[in-house]
Amino acid sequence: MQIRPATPKDHPAIWRIIEPVIRAGETYTLPRDMSEADAMAYWTGPDRETFVAEENGQIIGTHYLRANQQGGGRHVCNCGYMTAAGSTGKGVARQMCEHSLDHARGRGFKAMQFNFVVSTNERAVRLWESLGFDIVGRLPRAFEHPRLGLVDALVMFRAL
Repeated sequence: MQIRPATPKDHPAIWRIIEPVIRAGETYTLPRDMSEADAMAYWTGPDRETFVAEENGQIIGTHYLRANQQGGGRHVCNCGYMTAAGSTGKGVARQMCEHSLDHARGRGFKAMQFNFVVSTNERAVRLWESLGFDIVGRLPRAFEHPRLGLVDALVMFRAL
């Protein structure tokens, strides 16, 4: 698998990955009816670097990296990750996170923070913990899950 910066020609493939995740509404705080244009503006915005994971010429994952805050908080970065449905459970998210950790260090970030990890996304929580992230906060009933109702969200943090 190769991870590289996304280009505008990758947008259709990125949309094919992020649309089902957005529509499901189980892991991101994005509107489930978000338009393609709004979703792409969010995922590839000028405040972030967006990447794609490719295997055999096919894009199987995407992630972004950005400063979590401005000013005095700009040394902490934030990321988002989505994997193509057919590639889940194959280590794609792990490799994208490892890439983002290395890239963040290279860009001078001192830490990485995930602001809102839905607690019922147990696979992601286990993965982030295995990569050295700690749960540093719990937001009780902060996420309205479409099937489970109100569930907690987690703040996860790792120094670089």
